[in-house]
This record gives sequence, C-alpha cells and structure tokens, in this order.
Amino acid sequence: MQADSRLYVIVADGARELEQLSAELQFYTGGNLNLLAFPDWEVLPYDLFSPHPDITSERLRSLFELPRTKRGCLIVTADTLMQRLPPKAYVQARAFELKVGQKLGLEAFRDRLVEAGYASVSQVTSPGEFAMRGSLLDVFPTGSKDPLRIDLFDEDIEAIRRFDPETQRSLDSLDSVRLLPAREVPLDSEGVKGFRRRFRTRFEGDPTQSSIYRGVSEGLAPPGIEFYQPLFFDETATLFDYLPKDAVIVRDVALAGALVKDWLDIEQRHEDRRHDIERPILSPDELFLRPEELEARIGAFQAITPHAFKADLERTARESDPG
Repeated sequence: MQADSRLYVIVADGARELEQLSAELQFYTGGNLNLLAFPDWEVLPYDLFSPHPDITSERLRSLFELPRTKRGCLIVTADTLMQRLPPKAYVQARAFELKVGQKLGLEAFRDRLVEAGYASVSQVTSPGEFAMRGSLLDVFPTGSKDPLRIDLFDEDIEAIRRFDPETQRSLDSLDSVRLLPAREVPLDSEGVKGFRRRFRTRFEGDPTQSSIYRGVSEGLAPPGIEFYQPLFFDETATLFDYLPKDAVIVRDVALAGALVKDWLDIEQRHEDRRHDIERPILSPDELFLRPEELEARIGAFQAITPHAFKADLERTARESDPG
C-alpha cells in the first residue's frame, strides 16, 4: 500500500477488528501510511439511540477526506458497507474555515454552529459541542482530536489554540481550522424543510404524532435520527460513490455469507419495529444495500481476496481429528 499509487479499501469483520487492524497498520508502517477509518455506528438497525459523537466525528472526517484521497488505506466494517450515506456534496458544502485575523460575529456564528448540528454546552467534552464565554469561544470540531479555543478581540479572531478538555490548559496555536458539520443529516432550515416534506409524503397519518417529526421540526436531532437519513436528501449515496475509480478492495472470502446474515438481521429488526405508529420507520431498501447490490458495486473495482494458507488448513484439520 505504501508503494502503490492507489487507495486500498480493507473490509474488516467488525468494530474490534477495525481498531486492531488500524493499530497494526500504524505500527508496521511507522505511522507513514495515509490511513482512514470509517467505523460502524455501533447501534443496531432501527435503534432508538444515536452513535457516540466520537464515531460520528471519525465518519464525517473520512467522508470529507475521501474525495481528495488517491492513495493509502481505508478500513471499513462489512455491515457499514451496506449503509446508505449522505451525498458527497453534503459534507463538502457545509465545511467552513476560520483563520486568525478573520472577522467573526459571535451571534451569527453561534447560529451557524447550531444549524450545523453543534450543541451549546457549558463546557465542551465531545466532538460536536461548543461553549461561549464573553470573548472566548470553545468548540470541538467534528473530525478533530482536540477542542479549540478561539479568542476574539472585538470581532477579529485574535488566536486559535488547541486545549485539553480535562485541564482546560491551552496547547499549541493554529493559523486556521476547518469545521465540519456535526451530524450526517442537515438540521439547517432547508434540511428541516425537506425532511418535513418527505416525511409527510412517505408516511400516512398526522405527522405531529411522531416524536421524530416534532423533534426535527424544532431543529433538534432526536435519538436514532440516523435511520431517517434518506428523508433529508433528494437521493443518498454509498461509500463506493466516495472512492476513486481505481481503488482496490480487500475482502474476506466469507464476506458474501456475512452480508446475507446482516441483511436477515436488518429485516428482522424492521419487522419487530414497523408497527409503532408514533415512530414509523423506513424500509430496509431505503437505508441499506441488499447483499446482491453490494456485490455488484464491489465488482466494479479491482478486488483482492486473501485465502488461508493450505498448510494452516491442514494443521487445523489434524488438530480437530488427531486420530
């Protein structure tokens, strides 16, 4: 991967394997490999919970970087490949940059952060949060490992510093910073308007009886909003749409069977939850790629399928049948 000019996409079995493989690749390449990870939400399909902010932060960082990434490695879990995602233009269009010396109106900036999905808190601790105290603005940008402290002089940005959220001590200074949206769905006025229209078209009955509809109408992100993502966009994308055409996909020989199992689990979860009148849900096809669709998308790329060494298989057979 270090010698090649293409992007390698490694499909890991699950979240634990993704973390382990990321650590191993960093170790064996001395940290010199351009490595991105696109983790799973780590919530079950149609769950009443949203992913942890750290997970959402890493996913959005990867979605922002992928369109300009031509080489290196992307690690993704098998079930995450099935998810439908926001279109490529969503993250790119809603990213914005702050620079030292730039003018910044606090109230207008606060409104922009709220529309981007950031939550106003007393003290920032997680990605997607911000706090305002006089001429100081603390913000934990999505995709960043550390929160930032923006010091204003009147309306001019005087300094941008990273800081430790536990000790509140300032670290190094930055000349500029890029802020990504805090969520995988838009909560600005246009996003909310589109959601409300598509919700009323998609589901029968009084929409105000739905807690999801009421929450989004107020500009909030109710738990589990990720499973209503298609209602925010005219059309969704998949991770394959973010990849360069010459990307190489490294897949396990057992991937096909794993995808079929994942799809059956999704259908069962849908069957269990589709009768809730106050929380109507979308069909599996609207949220996920079917196994045959995913296989067809993989088929458009060059693929590598590692196989176990024959000697390993023979040894395993002998150990299981010593006679």
